[in-house]
Amino acid sequence: LAAARAHAPIAIGMQLAHAGRKGSSRAPWEGGAQIAIGQPGGWRTVAPSALPHAAGEEPPAALDAAGMQKVRDDFAAAARRAARLGIDGVEIHAAHGYLLHQFLSPLANTRSDAYGGGLENRMRFPLEIFDVVREAFPHTKPVWARISATDWVPGGWDIEGTVALSQALKARGCAAIHVS
Repeated sequence: LAAARAHAPIAIGMQLAHAGRKGSSRAPWEGGAQIAIGQPGGWRTVAPSALPHAAGEEPPAALDAAGMQKVRDDFAAAARRAARLGIDGVEIHAAHGYLLHQFLSPLANTRSDAYGGGLENRMRFPLEIFDVVREAFPHTKPVWARISATDWVPGGWDIEGTVALSQALKARGCAAIHVS
C-alpha cells in the first residue's frame, strides 16, 4: 500500500469474499476442479445447503447458526483489518457463485429456516454481512457490493431478485452496486 501510494495518490479498495462451496478448488488454469478432502490442499467447504457445486464433487457442509456467526465475525474482522491498513473502500463479493450468492440463489439454497425459501429469507444473510462490514469499516469510507444479475438458469437468481437486493442494499447505505 505504501509503495503504491508513493507513486500515485490513488484510492485503493479491497474485495471481501468467501468462496463457499466453490472453495477447495484448483486454479482455473489448472482446470478448476475441486480438491478432494484428504488430498493435499483440500478441505471441507461450507455453503447454505449441502449441495455440491458440480456433479461428482463432494458436498459442502451446510452452515449452521454457529458457522454463520463465524462467517459474520470473519467478514467484520476483515473489514477492521482493511481499515487499520488504510484501505479506502471495501467491496463485498456476493456474485459469481460465491457464498453470499449461494444464499441468494434458490439453486444453491434449499434451506427451510429463516435463511431459505422466499426471496426475503434468501437475502437475509448477505444483508447481515453487509451490515457487519458497514459497522466495522469507517463510515467516512465507502462499502459497496458486487452481485450477479442472474444465474442464467430457469428457477435461479433472477433480475427481480437483483432489483430487490439492490434496493435493500441502497437502503442500508451501500455506496454502489456492481452488477455483473
